[in-house]
Amino acid sequence: MTAMLNIKDLRSYYGQVQALHGLSFALNEGSLTTLLGANGAGKTTTLRAICNMVRSTGAIEFDGSSLMGRSTESIVRLGIAHVPQGRGTFTSLTVEENLQLGAISRRDRAGIIADIERMYGYFPVLKERYTQQAGTLSGGEQQMLAVARALMLKPRLMLLDEPSFGLAPLIVRDLFKILGRINREEKVTILVVEQNAQLALELADQAHVIETGRIVMSGGAKEIANNEDVRKSYLGY
Repeated sequence: MTAMLNIKDLRSYYGQVQALHGLSFALNEGSLTTLLGANGAGKTTTLRAICNMVRSTGAIEFDGSSLMGRSTESIVRLGIAHVPQGRGTFTSLTVEENLQLGAISRRDRAGIIADIERMYGYFPVLKERYTQQAGTLSGGEQQMLAVARALMLKPRLMLLDEPSFGLAPLIVRDLFKILGRINREEKVTILVVEQNAQLALELADQAHVIETGRIVMSGGAKEIANNEDVRKSYLGY
């Protein structure tokens, strides 16, 4: 596989407080990678740093081009979609209006219509709710909409922050199956931050464990899942 995203010696700050302390890792094109760690470890900050939403130093390269200093909007135009924690749907707009908004930078009208139907194929419940305001959807439906809207950008890289947060286990399972399909069928590279370590490791092919802003363990997801320290700290057995 070819490295799509390279992060080297990443250090990020909130005011005078340093949140990341020299993170270095790479994402291979077509991979599905998870970041694991306790609350406050720096997982969300890593995603924000990639999108230049937090003050950072070091190097972040996407397809060989530096993302440092770029606006968040220009980073999105490069093909990087960010689904933040809390879903971030436009609650006063309908499901279909949210999907159309996801494609606002595109001009291929026929392609947009086809992609909306493709999203309904992934998430049939959204088609049933297409005229419904996003704010009236269930938490699981809002998360599905957030993922679908991000896919309307036709991204090459998708950053997902705690997609299972607040969702029932059955809905989480279904959502993660769809993410696996998106990775395989759409060839979208995915970096997912997730508290449900067991499910994330089942889904991913690579994993990094973050503690207090530092990567303390990296490897294949199966290897990480079988690590005794990881099992005790994150898997509960």
